[in-house]
Amino acid sequence: MFQTSQSTHIPVLLSPRTGFVQPRNGTDMASEGNETQNPADGGPPKLLFVPFSSALDAGFWHELTQKKLNEYKLDETPKAIGGYYYNGDPAGMPARLTLEFSAFDTNAPTPAHCCPAIGTLYNTNTLESFKSCDKKFLLEQAAVEIWNAILSGDAIENPVLLNRFLLLTFADLKRYRFYYWFCYPALCLPEGISVIQQPVCLGAKFSPAQIQALQNAYDELCLKEGLTALPYFLIKYHDESVFVSLLKNWKDFFPDQRNKVIFGFYDPSNFAQYPGWPLRNLLVLAAHKWSSHLSSFEVLCFRDRTMQGARDISHSIVFEIKLPPMAQNSAGCPKAVGWEKNQKGSMGPRMVNLSECMDPKRLAESSVDLNLKLMCWRLVPTLDLEKVVSVKCLLLGAGTLGCSVARTLMGWGVRKITFVDNAKISYSNPVRQTLYEFEDCLGGGKSKALAAADKLQKIFPGVNAEGFNMSIPMPGHPVNFSEVTMQQARKEVAQLEELIEAHDVIFLLMDTRESRWLPAVIAASKRKLVINAALGFDTFVVMRHGLKKPKHQEVGDSPSNNPSGSADLLGSSLFSNIPGYKLGCYFCNDVVAPGDSTRDRTLDQQCTVSRPGLAMIAGALAVELMVSILQHPEGGYAVASSSDDRMNEPPTSLGLVPHQIRGFLSRFDHVLPVSLAFDKCTACSPKVLDQYEREGFSFLAKVFNSSHSFLEDLTGLTLLHQETQAAEIWDMSDDETL
Repeated sequence: MFQTSQSTHIPVLLSPRTGFVQPRNGTDMASEGNETQNPADGGPPKLLFVPFSSALDAGFWHELTQKKLNEYKLDETPKAIGGYYYNGDPAGMPARLTLEFSAFDTNAPTPAHCCPAIGTLYNTNTLESFKSCDKKFLLEQAAVEIWNAILSGDAIENPVLLNRFLLLTFADLKRYRFYYWFCYPALCLPEGISVIQQPVCLGAKFSPAQIQALQNAYDELCLKEGLTALPYFLIKYHDESVFVSLLKNWKDFFPDQRNKVIFGFYDPSNFAQYPGWPLRNLLVLAAHKWSSHLSSFEVLCFRDRTMQGARDISHSIVFEIKLPPMAQNSAGCPKAVGWEKNQKGSMGPRMVNLSECMDPKRLAESSVDLNLKLMCWRLVPTLDLEKVVSVKCLLLGAGTLGCSVARTLMGWGVRKITFVDNAKISYSNPVRQTLYEFEDCLGGGKSKALAAADKLQKIFPGVNAEGFNMSIPMPGHPVNFSEVTMQQARKEVAQLEELIEAHDVIFLLMDTRESRWLPAVIAASKRKLVINAALGFDTFVVMRHGLKKPKHQEVGDSPSNNPSGSADLLGSSLFSNIPGYKLGCYFCNDVVAPGDSTRDRTLDQQCTVSRPGLAMIAGALAVELMVSILQHPEGGYAVASSSDDRMNEPPTSLGLVPHQIRGFLSRFDHVLPVSLAFDKCTACSPKVLDQYEREGFSFLAKVFNSSHSFLEDLTGLTLLHQETQAAEIWDMSDDETL
């Protein structure tokens, strides 16, 4: 999602006043009780600490985005997260607590040579909630958790409990701006901590042999405990020997507490005089548990740097301090500090704008998904977006309907859209067909299918759009003029079969009735979901074709329980609970086969003359029908909803799953008819499908080259017409005899 997953390090600069490297984030050195390093009363100097600088990796924000959209949604309850800090940075780098993409997995392994920190995420839903959140309360709450761990002894058993942090966030996912405020709670000793012996490098206090022994002892203990780093530990040494142990082994490790006691801690600071922030809570623990036994002790700030391929801990610092007494039965939680300062050095949040460093194409893709995922938060929590986004759609027709359908499909996040059309863009098209512009008409006009696919990718680069400039052979349009035309028709049929096979949903959006026949037959044979949309002047029909059962399940299934073979009733109870495999197709209501509908017709009869808004309405409904079908557990086999079902419990999270939607713009009305499959249908009846599957192109060629009587003879429509005429004559004869 993001172009980079590297942490953004805070730059540092040399302070001309002190000569020490200080973070540019405006965070000054902090002492216990906010005292100065050199008190006015002339007493010993107080120990200062280097605060943490938050280092939130771009991958962290990416993962937060996914969690917010797909899991948290409107949930503001605290979430457990994890971070870590490192003690091997070169001089000049701030002490960083890092959060990356794995922060949300509390069981994720800590990176090598890093200490874990346990955190709590407070992600708010609005910027106002972020600003008004009670930061003081959150800090006090976290301080109490640390203090209770000290009182109970849990912090001695598991010192990581001292390393707590808070992260307050607000994610503006429309602009990819992330507001955050980081806090590492540190308990304060009111009287501060006196420095008896100033910090010196470990190399000035330990011999090379002792340094190596310390390094070996530390590594062995980490290996024994299965840790990448020890946050806090005990040290003692004698001559060339150095020993390291856990805090919980205090009594056994220091049986005679008159000996020099050394506390070690994994120090993220690389300042020559100042320890890092995690030491603060360790010193409060020591003051509470052991100050009655210790007048003073040493602290080793363990720093493990690798330079030029060689490991070095000699730059670690050692100093001696004196702790103020703290009653072991003290129940009151000490004061705590820890909220990070902002880039200006004042107390306030920070903001990261990741839209500038994101790939614009990925940014567009995320924004498209955002609109959809927000629907799942409150409105349709059970919506299965993956079924919609992953569907592959074939649009046969790239005219007014095709453009409207394509735009609505993109609105639903569909990534695979393919156009088929053989027309070129004319000057009358751009005002009604929303994927084209005036320039597309020049020079004879661009191919509609190719131009539509190109425009989709310009609108949204994340879509996989293709266009095929090809004709669809049709009944009543002969292809037997020459061997060349026959081979061309064969090639077009084969290509159409391949395209239908490669897609999940087929949209029939052509101008003529006969152009829909071949894809209707192929799709029915291949058991593909077909959505059909057709326009009149102020009427439209949007329908799903009945989805045939797989062949091995068809035995015993009659295409219709209706003796006449077909029915189209507006919500009649006789046609309730009709499953998808018994529903009719676009041709099931016709009693004549498709033929050349444009022959001997005037211009207004050859073109689809419709009210300008009709195609957008029908195109949108066609896509919405598809989405509703995909949300139904039975998909295309779902029982058809009728007009009578409008007051009933809807079968999907998006509502009804009708068979047909017939609209009447003059009345601003629509109805939901249900139509059974017709056993004499010229497109989806068993006789037609059997002939097509047995003979292939040779059967299709007969249909293309013959009059409509060929299909009518095959399906039995001719006989039906004759029987109907005979019945009418018989009725007239009866009348005449009366």
